[in-house]
Amino acid sequence: MTTSRPVPDPWLQPWLPLLWQHAGPRPVLELGCGAGEDTATLVAAGLKVQAIDLSAESLARARMRVPGAHLVCQDVRRPWPDEDQPRGVVVASLSLHYFAWDETLALVARIRDALVPGGLLLCRLNSTEDHHFGASGHPAIAPHYYLVDGQPKRFFDRADVEALFAHGWRHESVSHQLTGKYGPPKALWELVLTRADAAAKALR
Repeated sequence: MTTSRPVPDPWLQPWLPLLWQHAGPRPVLELGCGAGEDTATLVAAGLKVQAIDLSAESLARARMRVPGAHLVCQDVRRPWPDEDQPRGVVVASLSLHYFAWDETLALVARIRDALVPGGLLLCRLNSTEDHHFGASGHPAIAPHYYLVDGQPKRFFDRADVEALFAHGWRHESVSHQLTGKYGPPKALWELVLTRADAAAKALR
């Protein structure tokens, strides 16, 4: 029996021109940077980055990989660095799935509020088809929300995605993807969204 090995996950590359277009002079806010793979891509593209992760161990690896980034060890539900300063771009790859539904909604609302009108959110979410990484075979906490190896973990179907970003967002791209980043294929949603405001909609 063979086990698939992790492969590179260059998912940000196609979106870098769009990130540049929206970021302007403001730092990109990255929620849940892990060991800094995406952080390194952003910095290599010439973008300023402020990145957050709860794991001190992961951040230590990120600091070695991307010494030029501003990295903060904290829960994403706590106030972010410079939260009162509007952002052009927020990146959140596989980092919004640990929370109860009401907390997830509140976090997405905070992300929206942190963006300038028309600001960009690039986001990836666990799919309910992600059976290699917890979408089945684990104790249920709530619908699509399981205790996976002792940690709460949420998975999203299309209806969940639409409900999560139903208010105040313009859906630029929503696609179901597979990544080999962790070895076995991982199913996920990849979303590109912009902050929609009533005034902006009226002008369209």
